[in-house]
Amino acid sequence: MKIKPFLLTTALAAASLAQAGEIRVMCYQDGVECDVTAEQAKRFEAANPGTKVVIDTVPYKTINEQLPIQLAAGQGPDIARVTDLGGLSKYYLDISKLVKDSKQWDANFGATQPWLRPSSADKGIYGFMSQLTMTGPYVNKTLFEQAKVALPGPKATWDEWVAATNQVAKATQLKAGMAWDRSGHRFAGPAISYGAKILDAQGNLTLDAGYKTAINKFVAWHKDGSMLKDVWGGSGGSTYADSVGEFVNGRVAMVLSGSWQINRLQKDVGNKFDWVAVPNPCGPAACSGIPGGAAWVALKTSKSPKEVAAFMDFISNEANYGEFTSKTKNIPAHQGLAKKGVSYADAAPAQRAALGVFGSGVANLATEAFLFQGYKFNRAIMLPTVTRVTQAIVGESSIDEAINKLNADMLDAVKQATK
Repeated sequence: MKIKPFLLTTALAAASLAQAGEIRVMCYQDGVECDVTAEQAKRFEAANPGTKVVIDTVPYKTINEQLPIQLAAGQGPDIARVTDLGGLSKYYLDISKLVKDSKQWDANFGATQPWLRPSSADKGIYGFMSQLTMTGPYVNKTLFEQAKVALPGPKATWDEWVAATNQVAKATQLKAGMAWDRSGHRFAGPAISYGAKILDAQGNLTLDAGYKTAINKFVAWHKDGSMLKDVWGGSGGSTYADSVGEFVNGRVAMVLSGSWQINRLQKDVGNKFDWVAVPNPCGPAACSGIPGGAAWVALKTSKSPKEVAAFMDFISNEANYGEFTSKTKNIPAHQGLAKKGVSYADAAPAQRAALGVFGSGVANLATEAFLFQGYKFNRAIMLPTVTRVTQAIVGESSIDEAINKLNADMLDAVKQATK
């Protein structure tokens, strides 16, 4: 069922009051993920009389901001679709002894299971990735053609892409050539490409020379007009803002977002222009995005753990996972399905091409990108990056001041999280 924003409080309260035998599932969707899950829930109910599955569809902001508060208070749904994989891990329920075949779970989701575990020594099963995502850029091909500017090749650098999009912006009278999502997660891919390790030899967050280089580049691009200031400069604090709306409206020639936007672009762009996904641009160290995705996780707040495990078994089996992947047009995290390949039968040509670009791009992801995604406290650097870099962009601080404050914020956030 769809939950409107003004009914969120009611939805959250209901999620914490599920009865035995009833499963409350808190879900957000980039496209039709919750709709497809609701269809599967009906089939599960038919095969499991006495069990009721309620899908509460909420905005991503609710998952990101309100769910953690609710869980900290000892309340919450039975299952949730989350992206703060490690940060919320202390609230996850281990269902390894409740699922039908834990070996199948290990075989098909073993590569990403560590992202959900509270510690490296833990071997529990807490959920599974509903899909694998990857950050990366989209380009307005029509604008490039109108400007008579060739698309840079697959190994082009960020500097080359900035130069090309500036040419397009000038020729087509755009306000700026490029925009990135206002997100520390999106920023991390280029930072790693510029040499950022993000984690030191001891596995602790570090603000190194590569990360600082990326900050300097990014701020300079905003100052010289290469970047659309409205996205990062239009909000305060660490508030998330995506760049795809600007792209859809034809205000920029290129955006850095991710594979989860494919369905949205197909729907919202329509026949306005031709768009393509392109490989992640390179820095001196790599040509990397960040892997990730949303996970279905079981939660300790559940009063129906057996039913939760049964439903998780149901939606994670290859047939149902394959249906979900095909209908939602995502990259599969299920290893068995990934090997066989997914038929995106009803995908439009642009969607199918974009899925191919992102799917093949997984092989180019830097090792540091996987380590960053799996690090439990990665938000300790992501959130202050947004806050402090924005302050440098809008002139509230110098770049050096922003970097010093970011470093202090990062260290304090880890200290608070580990208390």
